[in-house]
Amino acid sequence: MTSDTGTAVETEHGLIYCPSGKRLDLYRPVGAPHPAPTVLLWHGIGPDERDVLEPLARTAATRGLLVLVPDWRSDAPDGGRAHLLESLAFARKEAGGLGGDTESIALAGWSAGAGAALGIALRPETADGWRPRAVVGLAGRYDLPARTTGTAPLSDLAAGRTPAVPVHLVHGSRDTVLDAQHTRDLAETLRVAGRTVTLQEPDTDHAGVIMTQYDPTANRCVPTVAGHAVRAGQLVAGVLAAAGGDSRGSSHSL
Repeated sequence: MTSDTGTAVETEHGLIYCPSGKRLDLYRPVGAPHPAPTVLLWHGIGPDERDVLEPLARTAATRGLLVLVPDWRSDAPDGGRAHLLESLAFARKEAGGLGGDTESIALAGWSAGAGAALGIALRPETADGWRPRAVVGLAGRYDLPARTTGTAPLSDLAAGRTPAVPVHLVHGSRDTVLDAQHTRDLAETLRVAGRTVTLQEPDTDHAGVIMTQYDPTANRCVPTVAGHAVRAGQLVAGVLAAAGGDSRGSSHSL
């Protein structure tokens, strides 16, 4: 499939990433130099909703990224921790064979996935001492326990822990599901601590920040061509590219 940027994107759907049979989808630009910057992108609290992130993942891939989007289940007994960590282990081990960079992986998440991503940077012992190249948090909340670590990122920061990597934050200014103040509070805490942080608040809502809209009939987010969501998705794709280290990305800060 070719995007309106002229970059063709190829996909692989349903790759098994762990012994339990959980699956992920892969998006990569056709003909991009290898290894491509790699982004592992986690969905929100809805169980097994990797498809919800397809519009954003596909758009990000046009920026030269290998994007991996796994399913995970927030309703698992451990809140999804094992699935999230197993998908990370898969990315670290297998991204090279899939055309990506295994040495430098950006970790991103939307909604509940945002806190899970930041938690890894704050508590690298959770991933055998590994930290991502950068963290991207999309429409998240950070005063609740992260699904990966069991501790709230803001509590970890208050205790003196540091992400030690750049943190890029995006939150829709019209988000009525999770107020943007949650992300502003995190950004301010990181700035006061002297950490590298960027924050953007596009004119969109909780679903729009990932190029979707909420469909109450389906009880899930579905793709949309609404202008506010398309603009927000293009912005987020640029942030992901910057976090992944691709020269076509762009960084933004307050």
